[in-house]
Amino acid sequence: MVYKVALHRSEEGYSVTVPGLPGCCSQGDTEEEALDNIADAIREYLEVAAELAAEAEGEVREVVIPE
Repeated sequence: MVYKVALHRSEEGYSVTVPGLPGCCSQGDTEEEALDNIADAIREYLEVAAELAAEAEGEVREVVIPE
C-alpha cells in the first residue's frame, strides 16, 4: 500500500502525519527514522481499524480503488 504523508521539519527533528488516516502521526530525529516510524504507525492504525470494523454490526467488505 502507498499512503501520502506530510513531513514537517523542526528543531527537534521531523514529525509526520497521514492526511488519509486522521490521527495517524509519528516523529523521528531524522527523516528516515520518521518515515520508518510512520510506516509502523500506519500498520498499527489499520490493525485497530480492522478490529473495530469486525466488531461493527453488518457485513464488512473491502473496496479496491483503482489508481
